[in-house]
Amino acid sequence: MKHAKKPLRTRVLIGAGVAAAVAAGTAGVLSANATETEPAAAVTEAAAENLRETSHLTVDAATKAAQAALDAAEKENQRITVAVVDRNGNTIVTLRGDGAGPQSYESAERKAYTAVSWNAPTSELVKRLEQAPNLKDIPGTLFLGGGAPVAEEGTPIAGIGVAGAPSGELDEKFAKAGVAALGQ
Repeated sequence: MKHAKKPLRTRVLIGAGVAAAVAAGTAGVLSANATETEPAAAVTEAAAENLRETSHLTVDAATKAAQAALDAAEKENQRITVAVVDRNGNTIVTLRGDGAGPQSYESAERKAYTAVSWNAPTSELVKRLEQAPNLKDIPGTLFLGGGAPVAEEGTPIAGIGVAGAPSGELDEKFAKAGVAALGQ
C-alpha cells in the first residue's frame, strides 16, 4: 500500500510543529538546568567539608629525586637501585644503576614504602623493632637503612628507597640526597 505524498502546506505545518516542540523541550531543559544550579552549589559546599586536598610528587619530581640519589651513589662508585613511591606506596619511578644487584630493585621499593608508611627514615624504624618486633611482619615493608620520607608540611607524600650499597647507612645517605634534590 502506497502512502500519498502530503501537500506542501501540510508538510510545512508539520515541520513547524516539530520545530516548536523541539524548541519548547530545549527551553524546558535549559530552565530545569538553571534551577538545579543553586542546589548543586549547596551540595558542592557541603561535600567540600568531606574532602581533603593532598600533595603528590609529579613524575618529573620523582625522576629528579631518583636521579639525584643515583648520581650521589655513582660519585662514590656505588651500584644501587633507587625507587620513589607515592603516599600510598605505589611506585612512581625506579632507576636501576649500572651493575646494581638483582635484589636491589625490590629492596629499594620496600624501603621507600616503609619510609613513607611511618614518615621516618628506615634506620630509625630499625630501632623500633626492639620494642615491636612484629613490625617486620607487615607485608611490603623492609626495616633496613636506606629509606627516607618526603613530607609536605609534616605530612608524608612520598618515600625514596635505595638498595645495593654495602651498608644501610650509605643507602640512606643516597636516599637523603634524593630528598634534598626536591628542596626538602
